[in-house]
Amino acid sequence: MTDVAIIGAGPVGLLTAILFRLQGRSVSVFERRTAPSGHSRAIGIHPPSLAVLEAAGVVDDLVNSGVRITRGRAFSRGDPVAGLDFTSASTDFPFILSVPQNRTERVLEDRLESLAPGALQRGVEATKVEDDGGSVRISAQSPSARGKQAGTFQARIVVAANGAHSAFRPALDGVVRTRRYPDFYVMGDFRDDTGFGDDAVLFLEPAGIVECFPLPGGIRRWVVRLRAPWPEAGPVPLAELITRRTGRAVDPESNSMVSAFGVTSSMVSRMVHGRVVLAGDAAHEISPIGGQGMNLGWLDMAAMVPTLGLLLDGRPCAAELAAVERVRHKAAKRAAWQAGLNMALGRPMPPGLLAARNRIFARIVEAPAVQGFVAKRFTMH
Repeated sequence: MTDVAIIGAGPVGLLTAILFRLQGRSVSVFERRTAPSGHSRAIGIHPPSLAVLEAAGVVDDLVNSGVRITRGRAFSRGDPVAGLDFTSASTDFPFILSVPQNRTERVLEDRLESLAPGALQRGVEATKVEDDGGSVRISAQSPSARGKQAGTFQARIVVAANGAHSAFRPALDGVVRTRRYPDFYVMGDFRDDTGFGDDAVLFLEPAGIVECFPLPGGIRRWVVRLRAPWPEAGPVPLAELITRRTGRAVDPESNSMVSAFGVTSSMVSRMVHGRVVLAGDAAHEISPIGGQGMNLGWLDMAAMVPTLGLLLDGRPCAAELAAVERVRHKAAKRAAWQAGLNMALGRPMPPGLLAARNRIFARIVEAPAVQGFVAKRFTMH
């Protein structure tokens, strides 16, 4: 028996385990992967999340590993459109931190190991949870052993942070709302030869938006909006596409990652199901454009863990949990709306209409009375 079992050792699952351990709870983390991921994936950490990571004791390691983005710039057809200063959004962390997800996971995993040696168990895939009202029984198997039963485990609370395709969602009582967007993207990491320094840059082009963000080690992440799924997701065609759309040359030989994806959002009507809690993408998957999914999951659990502590202490807390759930559901809807707006701004548009839209966008973003508000919305305040 453990106090809390966390299913999934991604960023949300690992931070959840750390927060519970800092409460003095016993934790076990079950992860189906036998080794850490080597992919950069999610890279943006927003100021509210940095405050949570500070409380978890990992913010210094992450800040020292990353790039501090303090400014965003927008161009269109070679001309500057607008700029946005992120420093006004937070006094404690006046920047967005850019860190590859594999580095973030490594820092969180090291912190968990220092607090609870052996808590993370790899190569264990949880397949079923059964809540009897007083504890939860977890059935697990070993993916590397072709479905061989790995055993059963008991926990007082289970947090399922195992992604948007969590096997537990269909079995729980609740509604899942899913939406597919007409947006497709291809992204890749290349050596940074742009001269943009630590700025995030948007190219608002008639054929669709191109975004690029700095990463540690002189790398820059490029994200290109497409009209349809792209089967040629390789470094050479992606480099050629970036150059055609922005006029900027990137070296395909310097590429370290390419990934193409469509966008689906899903949101559960309830996160808490008795003693089973859905977290991260298992609770609400949103567009990765804007980098809000990982941050949303962290902020959810930072709000949820103290109240779940009451449940572990045997104290009545149904009303408190419902109140936290309502607040976090509202935050998820706001994040999904923001992600949808980000995607809408990046869709193809006739040149004349795009130029008019850009002029309006520049006036709004650069107005002194509005810039602080916009910066806060883009940094998840």
